[in-house]
Amino acid sequence: MKCFKLTIKDNIAHVVLNRPDKRNSMIKEFWEELPELLEDIDNNARARVIVITSTGPHFTSGLDTSLFGELSRSDATSAQERSVQAQSIFYNEVTRLQKTFTALENTRLPILVAIQGGCIGGGLDFITACDLRYATKDAFFTIFETNLAMTADVGTFPRLAKIMPEGFVKEMAFTGKRISAEDALRFGLINAVYATQDEMIRDVLEIAQEIASKAPFAVTGCKKIINYSRDHTTEDTLDYIALWNASHFKMEEISEAMAAFKEKRPGKFANLPKKNLK
Repeated sequence: MKCFKLTIKDNIAHVVLNRPDKRNSMIKEFWEELPELLEDIDNNARARVIVITSTGPHFTSGLDTSLFGELSRSDATSAQERSVQAQSIFYNEVTRLQKTFTALENTRLPILVAIQGGCIGGGLDFITACDLRYATKDAFFTIFETNLAMTADVGTFPRLAKIMPEGFVKEMAFTGKRISAEDALRFGLINAVYATQDEMIRDVLEIAQEIASKAPFAVTGCKKIINYSRDHTTEDTLDYIALWNASHFKMEEISEAMAAFKEKRPGKFANLPKKNLK
């Protein structure tokens, strides 16, 4: 992979953005490698939790500007045909990019992300699709697209407006200004702030280990239902959770969880099955 490193240990898949010299900008390969990486981990049940960290002074500088020219590029030979096709091509390309971050939500496993320095533009789209977010005290967040005469379109608004108060999201969007880690914590964008990146990663990996110790079917059920409830009514969600538990409730897992707690030992739970890709 050009943009990521992956290590898997103790049921935790640690994904690292690995282009610090380019501030981990999101080049063409980024949008292809990330969903492939997530699908491999999830489909083959290679871990129980995913942790995403980054390298260098900034988490990511967002969409690489070299991609702007690709968004409406046509192979048509005539200027008229290229002009007619341009908007349709742009739409198709943006929806393809959107699917990269939707893959984070669709992954069965919880995804924890640790952010240092700048989380700019597309970086905000990236982290809002993750489940838990942590940051260093020097981290900052910005909907930078406004400063480039663009409207953010890869996932920020439909997700961020459900995480933070609408007025604060609009202020970020209209002004394109930075917000600090402290403000991000105050308004619910991140879970905790750390003095250093080393301290943050150490703590996030400990949280991931705690999650990995739980029954995987219970954890993935939590992710599924919480995401569903965000987009549906209470009545719909109550019915969905009843159907989910009717399909996944296992007394053996509950008995094992109770025995492990009583005996003060790790539980022995069934792993998620591999997905049948045929």
